[in-house]
Amino acid sequence: MYTKRHLLAITISSLFATMISLSVSAKTTLKLSHNNDKTHPVHISMQNMADEVKKLTHGEVVIRIYPNSQLGNQRESMELIQSGSLDMAKSNASELEAFEPAYGAFNVPYLFKDREHYYRVLQDPAIGGKILDSTKGKGFIGLTYYDAGSRSFYAAKPINTPADLKGLKVRVQPSPTALEMVKLMGASPTPLAFGELYTALQQGVVDAAENNQTALTLMRHGEVSKFFSEDEHTMIPDVLLISEKSWAKLTAKQQEALKQAINNSMISHKALWTKMIAEEVKKAKETLGVEFVKVDKQPFVDAVKPMHDKALADTIIGPFVEKINAKR
Repeated sequence: MYTKRHLLAITISSLFATMISLSVSAKTTLKLSHNNDKTHPVHISMQNMADEVKKLTHGEVVIRIYPNSQLGNQRESMELIQSGSLDMAKSNASELEAFEPAYGAFNVPYLFKDREHYYRVLQDPAIGGKILDSTKGKGFIGLTYYDAGSRSFYAAKPINTPADLKGLKVRVQPSPTALEMVKLMGASPTPLAFGELYTALQQGVVDAAENNQTALTLMRHGEVSKFFSEDEHTMIPDVLLISEKSWAKLTAKQQEALKQAINNSMISHKALWTKMIAEEVKKAKETLGVEFVKVDKQPFVDAVKPMHDKALADTIIGPFVEKINAKR
C-alpha cells in the first residue's frame, strides 16, 4: 500500500515530468540556411543574432544555422522557404529580384554614392523597410539587411575598363539586372551557383567573376584569380528572410525578441564587416599574391547608364530609385 508520503512523492514527480514535457514542447527550433563559410562575417553576425534570440526568449526559440549551402543553394533555399519547408534563409537582393521585383532597385549599378548613403537607404522605413515588407503574402518576409560590401570584378588579368571585359565569360548571380549589367559592359554573363565557381574559374568554364573581397580568401578564389579590379559596380545587401508559416508559429513576444536581436546584429555587423574586410584584403595580398587594382569608374558608369534610365521608368523600382537618389 502507498503511504501518503509515497503518494505525495508520486504526485510531485508527475507534476515535474509534466512541466518538463511542457517546457520541451514549447521550444521552437528554426533552421536557417545560407551559402557562406562559418568564418564569413555574415555568418558570424547571424550566429550572434541566434545567441541573443535564445537568451531573450529564455531558450524558447533556438535558431540552428546551416552554412555552406548544406540545405541547398540560395535559389533552392528560397523555394523551400516560400513553401514553408525551411524556416529561415540568408539570400541577397540580386537573387531575390526573381521572387520580388522590388529588390531589383538594389541591383542597379552605381546607385549608391558611398557606404553611408547605402546605410541611410537600408534603414529608411520608406525604402529599405518597404522592400522587406514587399513579399508579405508571397510565403516569406524580409527581416533585415546585412552589409555585403561592394562588388568588383576579379580575373586572371586586370579589368581597367569595360573594354577589358570584351569576350570574357563572367560569372553572375541568376539576376536579370546582373545579366544586363555585364552585357552592357561587353562581357558574356554566365549564371552559376556560388559553390561551383572555384572549379569553374580553375577549369576555364568562366574567365572572371564579380563579388566582394571575401570571395578571394574564404572561398579561395584568389588562388586562381590574381587581379581584383576595384570598379565597385554594385553594393547589394544580403537579406535575412523568414517563412510566413514559421513567423506565424512564434508568439508576439517571441517575434519582438527576434526583431530586437536582428536589429542589433545588423548594426554590430557594420563594424565587423569593416574589420574583417581589412583582414581579408591583407591576407589576399600577402598569402595569395592577389593584386588590387584601382580603376577609373567613369567608363563603367557610362556603360551602364541605360540601366539607370530604364530603372527610373520602371513602375515598380522607379519610385524606390528616385527615393534612393534623394538620399544622396
